[in-house]
Amino acid sequence: MSRIAATFAALKAQNRKALVTFITAGDPEPGRTVELMHALVDGGADIIELGVPFSDPMAEGPVIQRACERALANGVGIGHCFDFVREFRRTNSTTPVVLMGYANPIERLGADAYIDASSAAGADGAIVVDYPPEECEAFAGKMRAAGQDLIFLLAPTSTEQRVQQVARVGSGFTYYVSLKGVTGAGHIDTEDVARRLDMIRRHVALPLGVGFGIRDAQTARAVASVADAVVIGSRIIQEIEAHPPAQAAKYVRSFVSGIRAALDENR
Repeated sequence: MSRIAATFAALKAQNRKALVTFITAGDPEPGRTVELMHALVDGGADIIELGVPFSDPMAEGPVIQRACERALANGVGIGHCFDFVREFRRTNSTTPVVLMGYANPIERLGADAYIDASSAAGADGAIVVDYPPEECEAFAGKMRAAGQDLIFLLAPTSTEQRVQQVARVGSGFTYYVSLKGVTGAGHIDTEDVARRLDMIRRHVALPLGVGFGIRDAQTARAVASVADAVVIGSRIIQEIEAHPPAQAAKYVRSFVSGIRAALDENR
């Protein structure tokens, strides 16, 4: 059982929902990334998505785009992401870490080299926004063989056929994008999310996480009432942006703890 599967199983046994949190590696400074990862866990995060900086992120809104630009200006690339995970694992052997990004860095390394490096660092899976399931079954199989999960996105526009493809190829959990648009944008219609998740569950046995546009405790609590996990990214990046780098971890921990408390009210 992967760390991600074990985490969801433990939470289900406790009647709790997963809190999945995102930060961009290398933002605001490379030396702060691991500190921020620990702050997320201290605040109550169950799974960490660590964003791999990329110059042309098609799914990211302006907040995460700025984080990518800062990280790239700091010279951070995929190799540094492996280093951050490795350092995090020195003192945390239980919290799953998912590398989230785009195909280009993986293609440049080569799939086998990427999987080897990711596994050696202690990562638990990947979300590759521009890897459609029908084109990466071999990669998904190699990830599973290495004990890692390849997690796919579904959107309000996803067809039932695409849902079935994700059900066949994906593992760990399935990430449902709650609205049409980019990260951090729009207002979530919880009733529409619930209807879409009902359809997805007819085909996908994995836990369902919902993200994009979750900005506060009230929205997180509402989404958690219909999903297995709540994913928050842009709002955390805003906490990092709003404070000096030396204080970012403190404010991130405080924000995440508020979301954790709201989710646990649903128990």
